[in-house]
Amino acid sequence: MPDSKNGIPNFEIRISKSRFIIFGFSLLFFLSSCETGLIRQQEEQIRLQQEEIMRQRRELEELAAARKKEEQERAACNRAFRDFEMAQAAKVPNEAVALYRQGLKLCPDDDVAHYELGKVLQGMGQTQDARQEFEAALKINPGFRDAGRQLEAIQKK
Repeated sequence: MPDSKNGIPNFEIRISKSRFIIFGFSLLFFLSSCETGLIRQQEEQIRLQQEEIMRQRRELEELAAARKKEEQERAACNRAFRDFEMAQAAKVPNEAVALYRQGLKLCPDDDVAHYELGKVLQGMGQTQDARQEFEAALKINPGFRDAGRQLEAIQKK
């Protein structure tokens, strides 16, 4: 049964429409699978970016905590310096020792205070305690020559 307009049988038009529909669905499926792959890539990029953001946040928090700790240590050492100054001005060696030890509780990494305490202890005849203080000064500052000389002098005796 030919089509009245162009002389093509009606069943051929139906086949062409069916092929067009199948082609359309195939194209739609292809495009949607491409889109799905793109979405997966974008999701992975987002996940990686979120991980990086979390890593940077942890790093910032660690830096802030370290800065806070450093500020607290600096404040404690500033308080300890008053004790160290009073120890240097003390007329009685036992008083100087007590002030140095009090200050070193607040600021244990002060190499000069360990050295000065070692000198006071050495002058009092407490050689073993003096040795420990000179060693502490050298542990904090291995290039501290005067502490090294004092330690050598004690070891020679």
